[in-house]
Amino acid sequence: MSPDVHALPWDRVQEELWSRGVARIPGLLAPAACQKLAATYDTGVFRSRIDMARHRFGKGEYKYFAAPLPSLVQALRSEVYAGLVPLANAWMEALRQSVRFPPTHAAFLEACAAAGQTRPTPLLLRYGPGDHNCLHQDLYGDLAFPLQMAVFLDDPGLDYEGGEFLLVEQHPRAQSRGLAFLPAQGEALIFPSHVRPGRGERGFHQVRVRHGVSEVRAGRRHVLGLIFQDAA
Repeated sequence: MSPDVHALPWDRVQEELWSRGVARIPGLLAPAACQKLAATYDTGVFRSRIDMARHRFGKGEYKYFAAPLPSLVQALRSEVYAGLVPLANAWMEALRQSVRFPPTHAAFLEACAAAGQTRPTPLLLRYGPGDHNCLHQDLYGDLAFPLQMAVFLDDPGLDYEGGEFLLVEQHPRAQSRGLAFLPAQGEALIFPSHVRPGRGERGFHQVRVRHGVSEVRAGRRHVLGLIFQDAA
């Protein structure tokens, strides 16, 4: 059973994203749902596997889900998009960008397809001891939604040690600001995919954001990544 995304505190989520650039959603998935989703990693529901060390992305691996997506992944992707799209459009207005996003995820995917972006991007990441993910952005094409979500499927301290989720912001004419999180099992983080508006004395300015994962010291760590645009 998928969570009731419509009942999430979207006002609080938007407030946190405006003020801090990241929003936490505790208990989005129950432990049993987390374990079931993590177990799909060794099944045939994926279209490709990426070895991060080979591409110098870090160390570890991840797999992109094939279409059609698993029902839980599909439901989360479409329903969370609907909850975030008002904020995404407000961010574009604040940054004086002309792009606007349609109210439904289905309509957004049609726009992606028209831009040549047709490959699904939700992914499942797996980290073991010594693995990490370098700071990066997930874009995949010219058409990119400004927000994405990670859902943490294992219990930190029990299933793994280390592996903090990292966000680094670059404000104009300032040094970078870093944040680190160790979310509980089933918790989700919503964060910018590449830029967000920051409020300054003369209005809004563009804040560039990258994310990554610190080294896992022990155990195994699985994360569901939800990127709302499809890939070219």
